[in-house]
Amino acid sequence: MKVEYPTFKPLAPKYTRALDNYYQKIAAASIEDMVLNMGPQHPSTHGVLRLELITDGEIVKEVIPHVGYLHRCFEKHAESLTYQQTIPFTDRLDYLASMNNSHAWVMGVERMLGIDKDIPKRVEYIRVLVCEMNRIASHLIAIGTYGIDIGAFTPFLWLFKDREHIMGMLEWASGSRMLYNYIWVGGLFYDLPVGFEERAREFITYFRPKMVELNQLLTDNQIFISRTANVGVLPRDVAISYGCSGPMLRGSGLKWDLRRIDGYSVYPELDFEIPIGTGQMGTVGDCWDRYKVRIDEIEQSLRIMEQCIDRLQNDLKRTADFDPRAGLPRKLTPKPQDYYARCEGAKGELGFYFIHNDPRSEVPFRAKVRAPSFNNLSVLSEISKGIMIADLIANVGSVDIVLGELDR
Repeated sequence: MKVEYPTFKPLAPKYTRALDNYYQKIAAASIEDMVLNMGPQHPSTHGVLRLELITDGEIVKEVIPHVGYLHRCFEKHAESLTYQQTIPFTDRLDYLASMNNSHAWVMGVERMLGIDKDIPKRVEYIRVLVCEMNRIASHLIAIGTYGIDIGAFTPFLWLFKDREHIMGMLEWASGSRMLYNYIWVGGLFYDLPVGFEERAREFITYFRPKMVELNQLLTDNQIFISRTANVGVLPRDVAISYGCSGPMLRGSGLKWDLRRIDGYSVYPELDFEIPIGTGQMGTVGDCWDRYKVRIDEIEQSLRIMEQCIDRLQNDLKRTADFDPRAGLPRKLTPKPQDYYARCEGAKGELGFYFIHNDPRSEVPFRAKVRAPSFNNLSVLSEISKGIMIADLIANVGSVDIVLGELDR
């Protein structure tokens, strides 16, 4: 019996276009150019990111990012688990701001179920409080590691020390240090521990003077300004075209924050500003502007925390009969529908797209995540042409990526 082996059929051109463009870029490099690899183990790539550089000496002519070293498979996990079971996996996307990930996922499921208006106010304010604390922790890592990229070691140690206070409080509330599984569909894993609000207010009092010291040490440092001002300028129209969001987009001067634009949860009831890049030290949209937006956002998150604590200690005070799990549905079976939910994560717009087609199932037919780091990284090649290799390090750090969002 003759065995017939299947022959390889080439893919349609639309599926190979990106790979063909890559080969063309490499082939177009002149004989004097060098093709260098930065990563995937390079400390300045902030994870297992590989950057392929085409350089003319110290001048970067082309940057080609390569992702795909983590293989998280988040979307396929979500399509084989119930909506509630998937929450721990959302924590592992941007693992530096896990509360925001689960908040976006949970809001989407609650809206699909039609119970989003039934969530108790105390639950909503607790969600916003822990999300803003986690946003501060994420920005502290972004700023501290960025200082190391530029050559400033002390801010890294200072900010990690301050971040420990937040991590300790979130662990106190959820039982976990980084991957919380705290925000559930319909409520919370547990109410805040007794004394949490007081300790959070003490942290705000402690931390505000620390931000003044950080500005003196890093923000106004002439060496840091020289390394970041007028470097990696991202024009507003380019940022929009690439789908950038978060501090990347606001650093280019556009006041776009989903906490204001969409007005989800209780953010419409809170008073806070939206920092944007102004070109204070160089050009609007440069590395310094993106850094400064994160600095200013920390102050705004502290303002939001104060307002949440005031509400939680007064008209939304804990009572003996309050149960944050009381609103949890017995079964999570939405009507068949397609739905997209999003929130303002620490790094930008984090969105989940659901396709639910079986009214008796608690498992989505399809789940897709729109991770901000993926879009933000894609603009790196656009803002890194014709710069020095040392400035490329400044560009990568200013994007603030997490590889759990990239290769998901």
